[in-house]
Amino acid sequence: MNKALAEAVRAREKNEVPIGCVVVRDGIIIARGHNLRESTNDPSAHAELIAIRKAARKLKSWRLLDTTLYVTLEPCTMCMGAIILARIPTVVFGCYDPKGGAAGSLYDLSSDARLNHRVQLVSRILEDDCSGMLKKFFTLLRQRKTTADITHMI
Repeated sequence: MNKALAEAVRAREKNEVPIGCVVVRDGIIIARGHNLRESTNDPSAHAELIAIRKAARKLKSWRLLDTTLYVTLEPCTMCMGAIILARIPTVVFGCYDPKGGAAGSLYDLSSDARLNHRVQLVSRILEDDCSGMLKKFFTLLRQRKTTADITHMI
């Protein structure tokens, strides 16, 4: 999870929402990703999707069997869909996302019997670090927005 947090820092340095992800196989990181939605103007440029695409290219297979995905924030419905389609067996995440999570918060796609793959979840790993980074980012973002609004009014 520390490596996923390092990817979140890379996102934050680019003024992106600080979410990071790594895909691991046999104890080795095979792919990394961090949010790039703002800089790419791509709503699908989530950390998980970027890492999943890289892992699939590296393994030359869309089936990411025997891998574990580590991500700092609970995956959304889009990312859980990709995780399920990629057949990733295990997802480890830092903090829950009560506004968009699909691994237990709003939805739980990981064990939906109607789908063709189940995902084992491990949650709340380095939760304080993961949630703290997000909270600080959004606090600073709101402060900058308020300052910009005040400056604009003058």
